[in-house]
Amino acid sequence: MIETLPGSQQHRCGFSPGWSIRAYEDTLELVLFEAAFCFRCHEVRMHGTAVPPALATQFFDADALPAQTLLAPFREADR
Repeated sequence: MIETLPGSQQHRCGFSPGWSIRAYEDTLELVLFEAAFCFRCHEVRMHGTAVPPALATQFFDADALPAQTLLAPFREADR
């Protein structure tokens, strides 16, 4: 789902992520990546051993269908 997010321009809000996703290697000892999403400034920040520096900060269209599809389970888990 994350790979399908369309790009966007940067918006300013101060980056206040509401949700994140963390992926571990099979042994659950090493974090491969964590992606923190801010749907207000349309920014995702990623870090971890599997994240190249060029991909650490990206911008996505938070109003696009793929972003809203990703947001839905976040909101459901927050209930």
